[in-house]
Amino acid sequence: MSDALKIPRRKLADEVFDRLYAKLLNGEYAPGESLPSERELMELFGVGRPAIREATQALERLGLVSIQHGQRPKVIMPTASGVLSQIELTAMHMLSSSPQSLEHLKEARAFFEVGMVARAARMASDVDIATLEGLLEQQRAELNRDAQAFIKTDMAFHAAIAEITGNPIFAAVSRAMLDWLANFHASLLHWKGNEHLTLEEHERILSAIRVHDEALATNEMRAHLDRARRLYNLT
Repeated sequence: MSDALKIPRRKLADEVFDRLYAKLLNGEYAPGESLPSERELMELFGVGRPAIREATQALERLGLVSIQHGQRPKVIMPTASGVLSQIELTAMHMLSSSPQSLEHLKEARAFFEVGMVARAARMASDVDIATLEGLLEQQRAELNRDAQAFIKTDMAFHAAIAEITGNPIFAAVSRAMLDWLANFHASLLHWKGNEHLTLEEHERILSAIRVHDEALATNEMRAHLDRARRLYNLT
């Protein structure tokens, strides 16, 4: 038989992983509960301790369990932000090695931002608006003082708009895209010498959200992102 047709022999740890993962999916081990002890799992699956440890560590890397020294692994509730954090290194590699991927990410971010600001304008409460006002004041205070703090508050302003939508997946995706862009190249989020323009545009976006004008908020956010793309080839 050709080597290409042979079914590769799987590691015991992979088999253990698959079985534990299936138990997580069917709810046998619910979030907040602990997995059986290593000895119990060894007896359950008929394997040694190394296979159990390798399998549970793989579950931990996927954000499915938490392992503390001296304690049994505990099942945790997966979150959108946790899932996205698992692919951060892969995303950074993709962005650094593919200019086209970076352009796609910038386009995706703009698409999300415009859609989210419309929903935020519709849903924003007085507390949400006060949060945005506070972030804008923080950003204004960092003007010409601390560039990194200015960028951080800029990101927080956009992330807060995503939070207003009430959809944790929107918020997680927005934060991930901002983080990836910032980690790849901070200038993609910050336009040196044009901080005043950024603040003015944020103020206009906030004003539209304050009066719950979806169309105006959408136009202001699109103008904010288009200005950067047009003048600096950034989003």
